[in-house]
Amino acid sequence: MRTGLTGIMACMQTEPETSRQANLQIARSAGTVMAAFVISKLIGLLATSLTARVFGTSPESNSFFAANRFSEILFNLVAGGALGSAFIPVFTGLLVADDHKKAWKLAASIINLVTVVLIAVSILSMIFSRQVVHYLLAPGFAPREEILTAQLLRIQVISSVIFGISGLVMGILNSHHRFFLPALAPAMYQIGWILGIYFLTPVMGVFGLAWGVVLGSALHLLVQVPQLLRLPNQKYEVTLGLDLPEVREVARLMVPRLLGVAIVQLNFLINTYLASFQPPGSITAISLAFTLMIMPESAIAQSIAIAALPTFSKQVALNKLDEMRSSLSATLRVVLMLAVPASIGMILLRRPIVSLLYEGRQFDAHSTDLVAWALLWYCLGLVGHSVVEIISRAFYALHDTKTPVTVGVGAMSLNLMLSFAFVALFNRLGWMPHGGLALANTVATFIEAILLLILMRRRLQGIDENRIVGSTIKFLFAGLAMGVLIWEMNAILPRMHVALSLGLRILCGMAVYLLVIFLLRSEEITSLFRIFRKRS
Repeated sequence: MRTGLTGIMACMQTEPETSRQANLQIARSAGTVMAAFVISKLIGLLATSLTARVFGTSPESNSFFAANRFSEILFNLVAGGALGSAFIPVFTGLLVADDHKKAWKLAASIINLVTVVLIAVSILSMIFSRQVVHYLLAPGFAPREEILTAQLLRIQVISSVIFGISGLVMGILNSHHRFFLPALAPAMYQIGWILGIYFLTPVMGVFGLAWGVVLGSALHLLVQVPQLLRLPNQKYEVTLGLDLPEVREVARLMVPRLLGVAIVQLNFLINTYLASFQPPGSITAISLAFTLMIMPESAIAQSIAIAALPTFSKQVALNKLDEMRSSLSATLRVVLMLAVPASIGMILLRRPIVSLLYEGRQFDAHSTDLVAWALLWYCLGLVGHSVVEIISRAFYALHDTKTPVTVGVGAMSLNLMLSFAFVALFNRLGWMPHGGLALANTVATFIEAILLLILMRRRLQGIDENRIVGSTIKFLFAGLAMGVLIWEMNAILPRMHVALSLGLRILCGMAVYLLVIFLLRSEEITSLFRIFRKRS
């Protein structure tokens, strides 16, 4: 957590004076978000671990994750990444212009519009839940599993309405550089999930878990409300604001982004669709594996990206593109410094991680094999996912949602094609086929990241690419050294308790990584040590 914060500060030391204040703002905000994200992810690990131990890779687990996928898709399409990335730059621009009255009218209008749309869609989803499952989510399910999934969907879809409101509240707070409680909100969601497992599942079975999701979504919103009410000049109006130019601007920016999110969610949907025809437990396996991969990606890239977007947006609003270029370069280098070892470490330690977190009761060694196999292929793409998070935010700050969406559509279309191809290939090789779904995601994401970097370089007339490439080579070399040590320790610590063995390998690996990048005179790590010396 402190590494991410101080790492950005380290990069600042070699930046022009005019850029340092902006980078410092990102650093401070990133540290706050990282702290909350680490808490959230640890609680999330507990929630998924408890779920796995109670339900394993059973039909009930498959039905729950399939139903939850639909709720997540609905939220992301209407009020998640699509609307947030369109809303924040416009809302921030009004705040920078000191037009608080119009800013809050915009916020109220968007909240009201999202609520109306999500309620309507949720009601329709409840009515046609069986059809949604049969034709869209999991056509490979047996009739009994299909009915259970439809029943769970009717409950879990309620959460999408609450999440829609909460997601916009999060955007409002982030625009005011209030990051901690919004970043902590996912932890409250996971607490609701845990409460469902402990108090509701003993009585209601898997339906208790579904109601836990609804409770978690309510907690996700409620934890942010007190800070929202303390914001200056805040005012709620009962209006849809269809006559506001800013509402139309949000809609304009949202449309291409919505298409991009739709393609991404379609990919997840196709994965669930294909996994429903694979051996039992495949849906649960790819869901748990992706959740594990996304945890370090969230703590590293998403937290920094969330912190950077308001600063990027402000730099664009003030036409300080040189400062933005500097901030983007520093942010990318820090993200790469953290994502590279995280990817390598999780690949090498995937099985003990899965075993430690999930094994017990209904989750046996075979279940561990299923999840660890998918995690291997997902973690190869962790760096790509991290880069996409940062570069996409930079495009959104430039009021350009079309470019990342166009690239994303292409990448996810490739993902869909590769999903079919890799599943078939893995079957021919005698490998567990759900791993092909994870590999398709990795390949497509890396291509997306490379294309976005190239296009952003053209847009800003450079992104300090020589420093980025030079730093990345050092990170990869250090990661290789770390990987060799972890691999050798696997033979040294075979009989040690899994938790102790895993902890030792992580600590030793981190130490070697930091030592090597220091010996390679990485500017990020050397500046970091200088900062520590100054503080002491």
